Amino acid sequence: MRYSEGADLDTSSVRDVRGGGGGFGGGRGLAVGGGGLGVVGLLVVVLLQVLGGGDGGSGAGVGGLSGLGQGQTTDNGRLEENCRTGADANESVECAVVADIESIQDYWSGVLGPDYVPTDTVFFSGSVQTSCGGATSGSGPFYCPADQLVYIDLSFFDQLEQQFGAQGGLFVNAYVIAHEYAHHVQNLLGINRQVTPGESGPTSGTVRLELQADCFAGAWANHAETVPDESGTPLIAEITEDDIARALDAAGRIGDDFIQENLGGGTVDQDAFTHGSSEQRQLWFRTGYETGDPSRCDTFATDDLG
Repeated sequence: MRYSEGADLDTSSVRDVRGGGGGFGGGRGLAVGGGGLGVVGLLVVVLLQVLGGGDGGSGAGVGGLSGLGQGQTTDNGRLEENCRTGADANESVECAVVADIESIQDYWSGVLGPDYVPTDTVFFSGSVQTSCGGATSGSGPFYCPADQLVYIDLSFFDQLEQQFGAQGGLFVNAYVIAHEYAHHVQNLLGINRQVTPGESGPTSGTVRLELQADCFAGAWANHAETVPDESGTPLIAEITEDDIARALDAAGRIGDDFIQENLGGGTVDQDAFTHGSSEQRQLWFRTGYETGDPSRCDTFATDDLG
C-alpha cells in the first residue's frame, strides 16, 4: 500500500490521548467490534454490555468528549507536527492511520451524502474510558455507539502479527480501521438496531453485523485509490494484490473458529460465535472488495452467510 506523497494529511479526526492518562468507569451502550479482533476483546464486549446494558443507540452526540474519562486530555500537537503529508504516511504507522481515516470518511461521505456524519478516532495507550465503559489495549480496536467514537491502541497492529500470526502491513491496518468505521455507518443507518445485545451464534445478528462491517471495509478498499480528499487528490496511490492477500490472511486469523481453536481453549463452539468464521470473514470482505457496492453487503437479508 502506498500513499500519495504530496497529499496533505488532516489530523482533525483524531483525538490523541496517549499522554492524557487512562482510567475506568461505568458506561452505557455496547461497544461494537470488540476489536472484532482480539481474544480479550471478545470478552470485553460482553463486559461492556454488562456495564452499559443499552442498545448503543443513545448517548453522546458525534464529536462530544463525553467518551473520555476524567484526566484524559487530547493533545494532537505531536501528531500534527509529524503527520503532514502522504510521504509521512508512507513512513509512519500513526500517520498512515490518519490518512486511512480521512480516506474512509471521504468515501462514506460520497456514498451517503448528508446522511454520513463524520466522527473521530481516539488514539489511546494502555486503557481508556468511553461512554460504553472502560477498555484496555487487550480489547482491540472498537466502536462505541454511545459516544460514536472509534478507539484504538496502535500497538494492536503489532499484536495482530505477533499473537495472531498475521502477515500485517499498512493495508491490513487500514482494513481494521475501515471495519470500525463501518460500525459507525451501521449506527448512523440504524442497522445495529436489528441486533439483540448479547446474542451469539453462527447466524446471530451480532455475526451478521460484523460480517457486514467486513464487507463495507472491502467496498471502501475497492474505491480507495480514487476517493478524493478536499483538494481533489486521492490520499491512497496504490493498493496491490499482495495487500488484499494480506487483508484476507488477517481476516482468516480473526474468525471466531480460528481464535477459539488456536488462541482459546482449542474447541470450536459455534454457539459462541460473535464475529463469524474465518471463511465467512474472508468471503464478506472479498464480496465488498470485488463488487465495490455496499448494497451487496446486506448480511441481514440472506440465509447464506457462507
